[in-house]
Amino acid sequence: MRNLRAKFVFLLIPLFLVVFVSTYAGAEKIKAEAATAVELDPESVSVHDPMIIEENGRYYVFGSHLAAAKSDDLIEWEQLAGDWDSANPIIPNPEEELKKALKWPEPDAESTWAKSPVKIKAKNSNQYHLYFSTAHWESERSTISLAVSDTIEGPYEFDRILIRKYEEGNYSHEAGEDFKHVEHPGVIDPHVFYDKNDKLWLLYGSYAGGLHLLELDEETGYPEKYNPETNYLKEGSSYGKKIAGGSHSPMEGGYILYNPETDYYYLYMSFGTLAADGGYNIRAARSRNVEGPYLDPAGKDMREYDSGDWADAVNYGAKLIGNFIFEKSELGYLSPGHNSAFYDQETGKSFVVFHSRYPGQGEYHQVRVHQTVFNQKGWPVITPHSYNGESTSSYTEAQVTGNYQFVNHGRDIQNGEGNINYSQEIKLNSDGSISGQIAGSWQLVDGHYAEITIAGEKYYGTFIKQYDRGLDREVMAFSGLSDQGIAVWGSSY
Repeated sequence: MRNLRAKFVFLLIPLFLVVFVSTYAGAEKIKAEAATAVELDPESVSVHDPMIIEENGRYYVFGSHLAAAKSDDLIEWEQLAGDWDSANPIIPNPEEELKKALKWPEPDAESTWAKSPVKIKAKNSNQYHLYFSTAHWESERSTISLAVSDTIEGPYEFDRILIRKYEEGNYSHEAGEDFKHVEHPGVIDPHVFYDKNDKLWLLYGSYAGGLHLLELDEETGYPEKYNPETNYLKEGSSYGKKIAGGSHSPMEGGYILYNPETDYYYLYMSFGTLAADGGYNIRAARSRNVEGPYLDPAGKDMREYDSGDWADAVNYGAKLIGNFIFEKSELGYLSPGHNSAFYDQETGKSFVVFHSRYPGQGEYHQVRVHQTVFNQKGWPVITPHSYNGESTSSYTEAQVTGNYQFVNHGRDIQNGEGNINYSQEIKLNSDGSISGQIAGSWQLVDGHYAEITIAGEKYYGTFIKQYDRGLDREVMAFSGLSDQGIAVWGSSY
């Protein structure tokens, strides 16, 4: 649960990556802590934990509290709702409408956390389901509940509580009498989705007990073993199947996306904690089976990360993005995380949608959308700049050579003030070598695939032209991922 995360985050010392990551001490540390404020994106909006749904060519994100926004192109966003008040259009009078779910935590929840929107595919159904969680920072009790609407923008009406988490020592219909906080999942952060066979699933969990996957009934959207007479899961049933984490390992915000081109299910997770100095970062694992096991590029099973030790995070998951700054562009993120994802069947493009804070901007956050490209080994790499309509194309070596801002995202959880990966200056030379602050070699494969070799480690990814908002022009960029799950980025200048 997030309340325990707040208690532990400042007590644990992260293990910093020792394999090929530039370290900064003294003046560099001071520079990081006094980072110049990165400008906000005027075309974005503020929705925490943004969960995406596409409906009739329009994209919507729903997030914590009752924030929501929409976009026609994933670039310019319009805020639909932001305040937890009686005039909220998503759920009007939320304190009254959701009082049953808000009352379950002790003390009562003051708002709602992450949402998961889905359109039910049952025959003759045009209903939209909005799954949400209620919890309180000081309570072990939490719920995942359901609100329904006939239109995507609402208003949504409360339906029922679906899963409850009980206080330690109390009887739990879901977990039985052997309830233990660190063994059973935090009942928050839902993601409801259809697999490739149109079976409906609920992925959820945060810190305590890991991430769990529970099958839902495709007709009702309730858990398969739900008892509508008692409004509980049936006795003897469980929270579902654990697919990642355990104990109090720092992971939450799980999201599963199936890619028909690779025939893999990709499990995205956020490690760390959500505050500007909490080190939120997005990681990935994959499986051929929706129920797992989910393995990272090094073959580690995500269920094995059950120590609760933040330092162990360096051993699990492909870390796709963390704290960084492109110094010449004056662009960067702090604690990017709690992502959703989207695969466009018409274009074949994939995206991650997440919230991020910014250096020098306190706790303010915005929605960020980045295109993901699947590399030569079928792993997603996040492109360095926010999406601006670009597509991968075929490039020449002459187009790729030049000076770049280079970032290595490492493997650690970058919690703590000023813990930022600053860009270094490198040059991709026409003879295939890399010079500058980092030495190595590079290769352009099949027109756009990138192979970057540094210190004997090879990173597989893509070259792509993107719009650099800081430099206000189109630049060549690259993104790559190693077999150890380390991501590197480059952006030309």
